[in-house]
Amino acid sequence: MTVGFIGGKFLPLHLGHVYAIIHASSMVDELYVVLSHSEKRGKELCKNSKMHYIPAQIRLRWISKLTNDMPHVKVISIEDEDDNENYNWAEGARLIKKEIAKPIDYVFSSEYEYESIFRELYPESKHVLIDPNRNHVNISATKIRKQGVFQNWQYIPDVVRPYFVKKIVIVGTESCGKSTLTKNLAKIYNTTWVEEYGRTVCDELGGCDGIILPEDYLQIAYGHKMKELEAIENANKLVFIDTEAIVTQFYSNLYNHVNQTVLDEIAKRQDYDLWLFLEPDVQWVDDGLRVHGDHAVRMMNNQHLKELLNKQKMNYKILNGDYENRFKGALGYIDELLKD
Repeated sequence: MTVGFIGGKFLPLHLGHVYAIIHASSMVDELYVVLSHSEKRGKELCKNSKMHYIPAQIRLRWISKLTNDMPHVKVISIEDEDDNENYNWAEGARLIKKEIAKPIDYVFSSEYEYESIFRELYPESKHVLIDPNRNHVNISATKIRKQGVFQNWQYIPDVVRPYFVKKIVIVGTESCGKSTLTKNLAKIYNTTWVEEYGRTVCDELGGCDGIILPEDYLQIAYGHKMKELEAIENANKLVFIDTEAIVTQFYSNLYNHVNQTVLDEIAKRQDYDLWLFLEPDVQWVDDGLRVHGDHAVRMMNNQHLKELLNKQKMNYKILNGDYENRFKGALGYIDELLKD
């Protein structure tokens, strides 16, 4: 039974790594993929780059998910406290051998410069170079960190992409254009969007005014989050989301006069990259479900929603005016987000 290992920082995991792992796995009976990590070293690599530091636990999840259907591939994590200049290769080899705990026949890498190191530290093993000249997959983690993930999106595996997707949520009260803007932006950026799940529930009930129950808001919040996860898994760099837990709380206050503690907790744990708030200064449209069209009521509801957002200390960008102004304003904020 032949045993081999391939190691790396996988900061980030890219298709070059994927190619090397799969190639190596075809050459041995048992392959160990070793995540070698140090928070100090990782942060040094990401300093002054276009990619932030990614915790080892996240990288370990990527590799585990990638190889989940490969029973002869094992994933292990080796941690140290070294920086880039003083990495202790000998100690790293000792830890790897201890973790694998069986003779290692092959050591795989994509770097010529590792030949002498591996010859010394793994004298009983054969060093096999896989695509060292990047002929099959012309990418490196160094290049991705230098240029940015989105500039190299085609080299980012599907198991990794959701981590980097930017989440843009659009909020507001009734009839301010959230649904239309959400869909239009998603189409422009060729990506996924999340419809307001509360509206789905209301459609199924035949309306919400007077018949929605307090417990329905939990179904709405949880259902919406599941739709978000699905959209993020399939997103192309960005995902657009129509409403979230704070807006759900707003409707719980509005229709049932109940403040849902669980919705506050969900709101605290939300992590959106951009909030777009639509003012209710466009014409109110009666679509059969909306019931708060009076101007004074719209303004009062709008203020209430802002208070809920401010309570959670959300930094939202306001869009107002006609539909064209809202559209152009949204594009401007999104462009700023992509530059950052």
